[in-house]
Amino acid sequence: MDRFSWSNGLLEINETLVIQQRGVRLYDGDDKAKLNVGAALLSTHRLIWRDANNHDCCMAMPLSQIIFFEEQAAGIGKSAKIVIHLHPSPANKEPGPYQNSKYSFIKLSFKEHGQIEFYRRLSEEMTQKRWENTAVSQPIPTGTGPQAGRTRAVGIVGIERKIEEKRKETDKNISEAFEDLSKLMVKAKEMVELSRSIANKIKDKQGDITEDETIRFKSYLLSMGIANPVTRETHGSGTHYHMQLAKQLGGMLQAPLEERGGMMALTEVYCLVNRARGLELLSPEDLLNACKMFESLKLPLRLRVFDSGVMVVQLQSHSEEEMIASALDNVTEKGSLTAEEFAKLLGLSVLLSKERLLLAEKMGHLCRDDSVEGLRFYPNCF
Repeated sequence: MDRFSWSNGLLEINETLVIQQRGVRLYDGDDKAKLNVGAALLSTHRLIWRDANNHDCCMAMPLSQIIFFEEQAAGIGKSAKIVIHLHPSPANKEPGPYQNSKYSFIKLSFKEHGQIEFYRRLSEEMTQKRWENTAVSQPIPTGTGPQAGRTRAVGIVGIERKIEEKRKETDKNISEAFEDLSKLMVKAKEMVELSRSIANKIKDKQGDITEDETIRFKSYLLSMGIANPVTRETHGSGTHYHMQLAKQLGGMLQAPLEERGGMMALTEVYCLVNRARGLELLSPEDLLNACKMFESLKLPLRLRVFDSGVMVVQLQSHSEEEMIASALDNVTEKGSLTAEEFAKLLGLSVLLSKERLLLAEKMGHLCRDDSVEGLRFYPNCF
């Protein structure tokens, strides 16, 4: 305890508060200090303790005084503690509550818990040793009388200066972040213009470009996404916008639908479309409104809503009879199937596989066994 010096408890100019914990009692070695329970404050430079009832009773110790520290688990009727082993008291130490101590360690007893986080933060500060990198201002004199008023003013000025520095740094970081975002938007628009230019060249010079070069150019366009996405800026809003969007989706989704058996969940379509559009993202509402226009625009796609409420986009040529027949054939061949097993056989999502099985059941071709093991479908022999 003789390593502690009296303090006013205010942070100095280059000092930062790391953590504060109430309900901490000090021990001089194994002996309980003749002090009340108070608050322990850990800063980048010091360990500070302040009496809970008498704020004028405050003391501090430099972190450089610490050799090592360890945890002491709580017991029956005993609080968890942190044991801090210290260097000998320096000769030029400021006055404190103890002039001499027979112990080379102190204990922090945590009456209101919080010792785990305090120990972790103390470990970080002892590893980083920030007190070596940022020298604090000259020691603030302590005491009573007129000097105390001057000391408090210096401490408040230091805190205000620190707050102002942090505010400026935050403003600078925010400005840089938005500047980077603006640059990204500019580059994205350049890439869209480049892909549009390549697409036009393919159209204008179809005869001058070989088939291999055309395939290569188209693969470049595909990797870039949609060359000229329909947006509200280019096509306004409302019905006209959704009509143009539906036409673009009709051309874009046909190949992916054919690869996936003619049907995709609307959530899958949403992810696929937005991945291709880059920064010009669609809202779920706009996608749904565009899909509802497939049939009225006589596009080769249509939006379908199953009885369960699941919405899918499917090819107009997609045969419901073939879908039911496929489900019946697979179930008959295997004897019985769950939605997960059917999904593995067809390479579809579990959601769509289940809807196919439910549709076949609805038409009377399958029956179900709903048990604790899950939903399993069997051929309907009746």
